[in-house]
Amino acid sequence: MRFLLQKVAFYVVALWAALTLNFFLPRWMPGNPVDMMLSKLAQKGPVSPEARSAIELLLGTNSSAPIWEQYFDYLGKVFAGDFGVSVAYFPASVGDVIGRTLPWTIGLIGIATVISFVLGIVLGQLAGWKRGSWLDNFIPVTTMFQSVPYFWLALILLFFFGSMWRLFPLNGGYDVYTTSPGLDWDFIGSVLYYGALPALTIVISSVGGWMLGMRNMMVSTLSEDYILTAEAKGLKPRRIMTTYAARNAVLPSVAGFAISLGFVVAGSIVTEVVFSYPGIGSALLQAVSSNDYSLMQGIFLVITLSVLGANLLVDLLYTLIDPRTRARA
Repeated sequence: MRFLLQKVAFYVVALWAALTLNFFLPRWMPGNPVDMMLSKLAQKGPVSPEARSAIELLLGTNSSAPIWEQYFDYLGKVFAGDFGVSVAYFPASVGDVIGRTLPWTIGLIGIATVISFVLGIVLGQLAGWKRGSWLDNFIPVTTMFQSVPYFWLALILLFFFGSMWRLFPLNGGYDVYTTSPGLDWDFIGSVLYYGALPALTIVISSVGGWMLGMRNMMVSTLSEDYILTAEAKGLKPRRIMTTYAARNAVLPSVAGFAISLGFVVAGSIVTEVVFSYPGIGSALLQAVSSNDYSLMQGIFLVITLSVLGANLLVDLLYTLIDPRTRARA
């Protein structure tokens, strides 16, 4: 319980610091969302000073109020679940924009990250167990794909699989002409079909790192004395590989997986821009280009919560995987 309380207290302080930065960073950027909104309204006619004050109150950027008052007002609205109105998607609220785009990002980037992690750990475990095999020699090829810039790899796959061979669509999240969002097999099949190529790009570009890390940890773990003792006891090789070697070798990868899983939202921008995918990364890019404070703050908050939540989950998971952490706690 003491260990749990210490962890929760640390993440509460980290959340407060992130919320504070989340408030100030957009306001330090050049530009003003109120001016952008007024420029759109001015195209249809003159705008009165009262309209400017109303828009400032609507967007939560009341320049006449002191900064500390704006800060506490912002914290109060965040804890009340009110993230304001989006300028880029006006008149939609920030909560509606995030609720509409976040499932696409989690469904694509999140599942692809989990697949690449599991695949890399399993293959890296086998490569470390059987050093010098074809699988071990194949690891440099996978790491080569990781060193290639992601957007370049995505464009290459788009050219061959989308444009030349026409196996997958070039953009979008589903077929908007033949299906509509819903829990039916036509829509689900269309989503899987449109997300296959972006997911394949993510897996190809990231599986090599997981394989290499797990392989090197397996080689280091197999030289430990307790592995030699397990072999001397006559235990089956499969049990030694999984229960004794892989369980300890996977610990650093679990920590790295938590960071990768937490940054699923933040790392989705390039993926969604290249494939024109309707996720939260595209919404963040639109918010930055429109100086949409409210939407940026809402998306940054989602990123913060995902990173902190993933790291807290792994900290707690460590106590189950590694009994030594429970002893220290």
